[in-house]
Parts: sequence; structure tokens; C-alpha cells
Amino acid sequence: MLEDYIAPGNRVELKANGKVWMDDDQRTKKIYLSKITDIISEDRIEVLMPMDKGKLVLLPVDGEYSLCFYGNKGLFQCYCRISDRYRSNNIYMLVLDLTSNIQKLQRREYYRFSCALELRSRIFTDDEVNAIRYNWSYMLGQNKPLQRSVVVDISGGGLRFVANFQYEEGSTIYCTYRLPDNANNKDYEMVCQVLKVRELESRPGLFEHRIQYMYIDETSREDIIHYIFEEERKIRKKQT
Repeated sequence: MLEDYIAPGNRVELKANGKVWMDDDQRTKKIYLSKITDIISEDRIEVLMPMDKGKLVLLPVDGEYSLCFYGNKGLFQCYCRISDRYRSNNIYMLVLDLTSNIQKLQRREYYRFSCALELRSRIFTDDEVNAIRYNWSYMLGQNKPLQRSVVVDISGGGLRFVANFQYEEGSTIYCTYRLPDNANNKDYEMVCQVLKVRELESRPGLFEHRIQYMYIDETSREDIIHYIFEEERKIRKKQT
């Protein structure tokens, strides 16, 4: 049952799939946020027309999209086609026909949200990396010195941070940070791999690191994604 996965009020992402617009049209590359307003049938839903910088984005009928949504059981994805769009009580709506089965999201590329958070991290030794393969949670929370840096964007799959030190590409590191307005003061801990490091041209001595989560519990990942959706909702509310 579709209701087992999604419900009215769930946030969704829409990303163009295929030749919806010309290749140089920026709308092809964007990910748009929206919200489910109704479940019409087992393969048809209604969502709000997305907005960008306070303006409606009139997505075309028959356009095909990748649909990502954060539901009660986690993050899921399927493909859809816009079958109709209309205005009801001055609210613009889209009708989406789901054209594939719903699958648990396994992608590495998640929507990235710009932010400024304190990150604490350290590099793992070779022995620790080998131990992680058998019990990654054992390595978390150990009382060892941590270096401080600043996260500049986060996602459900990784993050980007800037530091006055440099990790080697391919190295495995421990990372922990807190999300703002976290009533429980929860520390989100994860084992990460350093994908890319570069020195900032405008700030010599500072290094941008792009990292990917290797080991993270799914509850923490979903908390992070939920935080991103909620912050985007607040931004959109201010814009409108």
C-alpha cells in the first residue's frame, strides 16, 4: 500500500530525469522541494508546485522526474511523470503518476544544505581501520584528542568542511557534530572517508575537505535529512 510509505505532509524532492528542458537550462540540474498534499490512488499523488526564490516553478506536463521522499520508514525514491497541473484556491498543484516501484534510497548524492557547524574529527590508525570492518561502533566515542573545523554543507551522504589542517585523500576519519536546535544535545558520530582535499585559493592555509559517510546508523542519517528538509521549509516560508 502506498500509504505505508508516504502520507500527506511528507516533504519530497523532484529532479528532472531526461530531456525535460534544453541541456543548458538550469532547471534541468536543480532539485526542487515540495510537499505531498493528497494520495489519489496507488500510483498517483498530488503535490504542491515547487518554488524557487519565492517564485513558482511551472514544471511541464509530461515531464519525467526522480522523486525522493522522506517517509515514516526512511528515505525512498521512485520515478514519476507529471500528468496534470492546476490551481485550486490560489494554490498551484501538480499531479504525479508514479512510473516505477518505490525503493529504499541507496544513492550517494544527497541534497546538500549550506550551513556553519562545528566539526570535531581525527584520523584513524591502520589498526583502527581494520577493526572498524568488524565493529564500527566500537571505534566511536573514544576519548582521544579531536581537531576542530567548520562544516560548510551537509547531506545525508556526506559533508564538506574547511580546516587549517589537511587530511590525506582516501584516509578514514572519525567525525562528530551537533545539529542546531537539538533539544537532546545529540552528538552525531560517523566513520568517514576523505574524497577530495584542496587548498582555498582565496584563503591560503585553509583546506576544503569533501568526505563521505562510510558507517553511520540509519536513525542518525534520517535525523540529518529531516533537519535539512525542515531548514529548507523555514527558508521557503521566509521567501514567501
